[in-house]
Amino acid sequence: MGGVRDRLTDGLYGLGWAGVKKLPEPAAVALGRRIADFVWKRRGPSVLRLESNLARVVPEAAPERLRELSRAGMRSYMRYWMESFRLPTVPKERFGRDVVMHDEHILRDALASGRGVVVALPHLANWDLAGAWVTSHVGIPFTTVAERLKPETLFDRFVAYRESLGMEVLPHKGGAAFGALARRLRAGGLVCLVADRDLSASGVEVDFFGSRARMPAGPALLAQQTGAVLLPATLWYGDTPRMYGRIHPPVQVPGTGTREEKTAAMTQAVADAFASGIAEHPEDWHMLQRLWLDDLKSAAGRAHDAEGRPA
Repeated sequence: MGGVRDRLTDGLYGLGWAGVKKLPEPAAVALGRRIADFVWKRRGPSVLRLESNLARVVPEAAPERLRELSRAGMRSYMRYWMESFRLPTVPKERFGRDVVMHDEHILRDALASGRGVVVALPHLANWDLAGAWVTSHVGIPFTTVAERLKPETLFDRFVAYRESLGMEVLPHKGGAAFGALARRLRAGGLVCLVADRDLSASGVEVDFFGSRARMPAGPALLAQQTGAVLLPATLWYGDTPRMYGRIHPPVQVPGTGTREEKTAAMTQAVADAFASGIAEHPEDWHMLQRLWLDDLKSAAGRAHDAEGRPA
C-alpha cells in the first residue's frame, strides 16, 4: 500500500511541475487560490493545525479572525506552490524585479568580508524564490540542505528543481551535511537554511511567542566553528505579485560561555528575529505541523494512549 501511495504522491507532484508551469501566470494564480479555498473549507487537520499555531502568534485574535488568517495562510501556502512549480521557467532577470529585499546591504557586506555567510530563514512566503533572487540578482550560488522525502523519486524531483535555480542541495544527513556546509563556509561561501523547525533530536529549546519550541542548532554551530556571519532573514507577500524580505542584523557569537550556552543564546536571537517577521505577517507563515513542545508532547501522549487501548 505504501508503494502505491508513494507513486501516487510522486505522480501528483510531477503533474504539478509539468502542468502548472505551462499555464499563463494569471491562470496559475487563480488555480492556486481555488485550491486553497477548497482545502480551507474542508477544515482538515493541516488547516486546524495552522489555526492552532496562529493562535499562539496572535493570541488576542477572536475565532473569526483566526479563520480569516488561516484562509489567507492557505492562499499564501498555495501561492508558494504555484510559484515554485513555475520558477524554473521564469526569466532570471525577473527575480530582481519580483523580489524587494530590505537591508540587502547587510548580506552584501557580509559576503564581501570573505568569512562565509549563514542565512537562516523561517517557513515564510517563498524561500525558493528568495534563493532564486540570491543566485540571479546577488549573483552568488549557495548551498542548502533538504529533508529526505518519500518516495525517493519525489526527493530527486525537489533536488533537481532547486539545482535548476542555482542551488547546491545536500540531503539532511546530520554530520555528513554539516561537514560539507562547514567546508563551503570556510571557503567564503553562502549557506541558506530553513531553520524554524527542528528535524532531529539535537535541537535547541527557545522561547517562541511565549512558549517553548525546539529549533535547529546548525546555524549557530556553523557560525561558531567556521567564523561565518549568521544572518536571520524573513519574507512576506505584499498586495502585488512582488515578494518582500528583510535581512536582519548579524547574530554575534557571545564572548563568554560554553559552546552549548553560546549556541542557545544565538539560536534564541535567531528565533526572536523570526518571531518579529512572523508577527508582522502571520498569514505568510506556512507552519502546518506541530512546533511547540507542549503540542508535541500532547500528540505523543495521545499516540501512547491509543497504542495501549485494547483492539
